[in-house]
Amino acid sequence: MKRNKIYPLLALLIGAIFIVYEKYNEAPKVTTTNPKIKVHGTKKQTTDSKPKPLTNNYYLPSSTTGQIVHHEGYSLSYHEAFEQAEWVAYELKKNQVVYTDFKRPYFEQDNAVKTESAHWRNYKKSGYDRGHLCPAADRKYTKAAFTETFLTSNISPQEHEFNAGVWNRLEQKVRYWAKKYNGVYVVTGGILENNLKTIGSEAVAVPKYFYKILLDNSGGNTKIIAFLVPHKASKKPLYEYVVSVDELEKRTGIDFFPGLDDVKENKLEAMTTYKQWSFR
Repeated sequence: MKRNKIYPLLALLIGAIFIVYEKYNEAPKVTTTNPKIKVHGTKKQTTDSKPKPLTNNYYLPSSTTGQIVHHEGYSLSYHEAFEQAEWVAYELKKNQVVYTDFKRPYFEQDNAVKTESAHWRNYKKSGYDRGHLCPAADRKYTKAAFTETFLTSNISPQEHEFNAGVWNRLEQKVRYWAKKYNGVYVVTGGILENNLKTIGSEAVAVPKYFYKILLDNSGGNTKIIAFLVPHKASKKPLYEYVVSVDELEKRTGIDFFPGLDDVKENKLEAMTTYKQWSFR
């Protein structure tokens, strides 16, 4: 065979080998918020289809979407139509309330969300904070758990005055109760409904209300408290936002505690009292 025929064949063969190599050695694409960083896949995401010890399968709510993701420090139900979680659930134990000074990582998309979680760029110049649903401060017991809260499946658009104000006060109160009652179980999210304002190219919905539900089993006595907070700045005391779990279930279509005994569930979810919970 003449040389002028051999060289093109060799070039094609080398090109094919290179393409196959790239395909099977490509790292999963995980985008960072730093445009200068070109390398992807640097953050290890600990997830699979099974609940983790700290996301307590017994108390997981129902999912209206069927897309439940279990991370090491929290579980969530992702709602693609609104590009955020309809709920995030986790257990916050007394010994997990620590104040380690970890460096804040970049926000990244969640590889475990099959429909792809919203990109962080939707929030850029939107006027809204990337509001954590499972607070980073609730997961400071390890760097991995802390870093995991910066996945975009765990954030929702929040006005800064709300995020840093009344919502932050409620998050601090949750940590107070976790220490006082030796741990609480937390379910939180935005009220996802039709005709919400959206941001970004993926139309990430901006909830008008956010909710948080706490369950405490300390001392063998189960008690529940639920909050429904309008998405705006407020200096009102937190107990003014206490509602029944039944009300939240009607507004969301979610069964928040299907694992509880029906009689106990019905009784607890109808309660609006906060007298069993210390606000001081």
